[in-house]
Amino acid sequence: MDIDELLTRGVSEILPDKSGLEKIMAGKKIRVYLGVDATGPHLHLGHTIPLRKLNEFAQAGHEAILLFGTGTVLAGDPSQRAHARAKITQKEIDENIKTWKDQAGKVVDLSKVQIKQNGDWLLKLTYADILNIASNISSVQLFKREMFQRRIEAGDTVWTQETLYPLFQGYDSVAMDVDLEIGGTDQTFNMLIGRELQKKMNNREKYVLITPLISGTDGKPMSKSSGNCIWLDDSPGDMFGKIMAIADNEIESYWVNLTGLPKEDLRPMDAKKKLAFEIVKTYHGESEAKKAQEKFEQLFQKGGVSESTPEIKLSQPSVELVDFLVENNLAPSKSEAKRLIANGAIEVDGQTISEDEIEFTNNQVMRVGKKKFVRITIE
Repeated sequence: MDIDELLTRGVSEILPDKSGLEKIMAGKKIRVYLGVDATGPHLHLGHTIPLRKLNEFAQAGHEAILLFGTGTVLAGDPSQRAHARAKITQKEIDENIKTWKDQAGKVVDLSKVQIKQNGDWLLKLTYADILNIASNISSVQLFKREMFQRRIEAGDTVWTQETLYPLFQGYDSVAMDVDLEIGGTDQTFNMLIGRELQKKMNNREKYVLITPLISGTDGKPMSKSSGNCIWLDDSPGDMFGKIMAIADNEIESYWVNLTGLPKEDLRPMDAKKKLAFEIVKTYHGESEAKKAQEKFEQLFQKGGVSESTPEIKLSQPSVELVDFLVENNLAPSKSEAKRLIANGAIEVDGQTISEDEIEFTNNQVMRVGKKKFVRITIE
């Protein structure tokens, strides 16, 4: 993978600028890290976006570090939170990260990626150390954070340890003396504090590579605290089913950010099933992916299909959907056909269809409403 592709696919933004990072990478191998706080025992698909990017840097020969946030988690990251995180014990932290290496190993090559824990240096900071770190960032800068302002306006509390969190995460950049930090868009503020600390305390430039977030099973940003996640240790069947249930407008985001599949292969009719298969294969193997797909099809797609299911033969695969429904007595009128489409009541192989013109492949199953099924064959 060349530098331009490395800094483009699955990347929302590079700060302060992409060209500066390209110049550094053209001249040397850099030190790059990704941090994940130990707030729970499971990693989810959202985590794999920056993990995949970290692995790409490792494969390109750069020094890559996956940092478990065993120290920062004690302060509690306030990013995207309306309330402070619950306090966590050392026992819970140890339990949470027990299987993280195995889960992360499904995404990154652990022979090329170092694993570190920031508790190793944060928990050893002295009173003088903390004062020194804090002297580099103004309190006004911390309190201007948008989420804190929202809480203050709503009359809610902003706790002192939450305002200190960006300092502790930022100090990771100083302690490891990195050139680049990777993180999701929700981490931008924290990563930029790290950039400022690196400049002031180590007199060095640090870049920030921001990766996009994906939506979870409820259409909101996927996060451990919301429970709307597709977990890396979900069973193959659960993982396949959850992916098939995502909204159609999320398919492209999942495709580009969670797989290495070429974007030109993204076709609305079969993309979701191919996407689900590819992701399950990545984390459970091809055999389990096939089983999961077969089970899904038996339980959901062909739940109303049997030998006696009516068959519609087409001489060409492309049809105007409204006309197709009316001509084949699947809707009594064009207005009713449009209503069915608008209400998401038309599915082909389990995928909701909303396009005016669709292109079938042979032996697909269409569901109209709740109970009407037809099999499509191309002559």
